[in-house]
Amino acid sequence: MIAQTTYPFQLPELPYAYEALEPYIDRETMHFHHDKHLKTYVDNLNKALEPYSQYHSWTLEQLLSRLSELPEGLQKAVRNNGGGVYNHDLYFDLMTPGDQPVAEKVAEAFGGADNFKKEMKAAALGQFGSGFAWLVKDASGSLKVIALPNQDNPLSQGLTPVLPLDVWEHAYYLKYQNLRGDYIDSWFHVVNWKAVEEALKD
Repeated sequence: MIAQTTYPFQLPELPYAYEALEPYIDRETMHFHHDKHLKTYVDNLNKALEPYSQYHSWTLEQLLSRLSELPEGLQKAVRNNGGGVYNHDLYFDLMTPGDQPVAEKVAEAFGGADNFKKEMKAAALGQFGSGFAWLVKDASGSLKVIALPNQDNPLSQGLTPVLPLDVWEHAYYLKYQNLRGDYIDSWFHVVNWKAVEEALKD
């Protein structure tokens, strides 16, 4: 995963065909979202880090979890662009063709799969403007749902990212226009719950 790599960061390959998530997420959206938007975040992150050779050996996860240790002039670029790279990479990695049942650990933590979906959707709909809804794990190992604006990342708040739901308009507008709720309902059909379950074993 790109979180464990270092400068210069590379655009990760999409782990499935552009049309693989249809009819829930369309080919055109996947093309622009991955090849254009994510690439811009990668390029801008590398450009920001270029003059700071002392951080070239830091992984993306280190950069985001230790954001306050970076020079003031670098923090914003890493928060926005580094967050954009991490958030999108995880978002794309944790989608897959075909419906899967919600991971057992997640369903148990929220009193059932439907309760989890309801809470995740509420966080995603409640995020004013651009941002992500997140399933995260706190220091005690408890799972919870939060919403963060823009490309802010849970690592910067001492939380472990588990599953991101992108609610920037570029994630859904070509197909769903202003119907964010319909996009969210469709996204639940393509979550890679097997991968989430594996991540929660760590």
